[in-house]
Amino acid sequence: MQEATPVGTGAMAALLGLDFEQASAVAAEAAQGDICQAANDNAPGQVVVSGSKAAIERALEIAKTKGAKRAILLPVSAPFHCALMQPAGDAMAEALAKVAIAAPVVPLVANVLARPISDPAEIRRRLVEQVTGTVRWRESVEFLAGAGVTKLVEVGAGKVLSGLVRRIATGIEAVSVGTPDDVAAFAPTLA
Repeated sequence: MQEATPVGTGAMAALLGLDFEQASAVAAEAAQGDICQAANDNAPGQVVVSGSKAAIERALEIAKTKGAKRAILLPVSAPFHCALMQPAGDAMAEALAKVAIAAPVVPLVANVLARPISDPAEIRRRLVEQVTGTVRWRESVEFLAGAGVTKLVEVGAGKVLSGLVRRIATGIEAVSVGTPDDVAAFAPTLA
């Protein structure tokens, strides 16, 4: 993904206080021939836009005039989840073409669809699509809550996703497991 676009040519920004449709409209207005799109629908009132640096800088200013409470340039190494990542998507497609994917026992909720999928060919397509497509996290969590999920486990460094889950669906317990000690503490709860 780092090789998809030269360092410094892309950017991402969080638009706080705008819903997904408003943030998408800001991105469209800011594009002006450049790439600028809603990249992450994180939570109500928290959308991230991604694209060329000039377009993201325009989006920051436009968002403020459209009622954003805050518009913040994010300290990221690349403009993820936008069309500028197409070379990375192509590399992902090439890599996944060599991998056997079996139908999962539990359906996968694809973040670009915010709905479950089980067909291996579709899983492969959606994994490639997510490199350049919008992460529909808010809708994915809403789907899970509506499907009766009561506990989500965030595996990896940080607790960002757990915090977002708490903002989206109050009926879901969100747990972060990021260290060996966390794993040891969490493992007994699986029984």
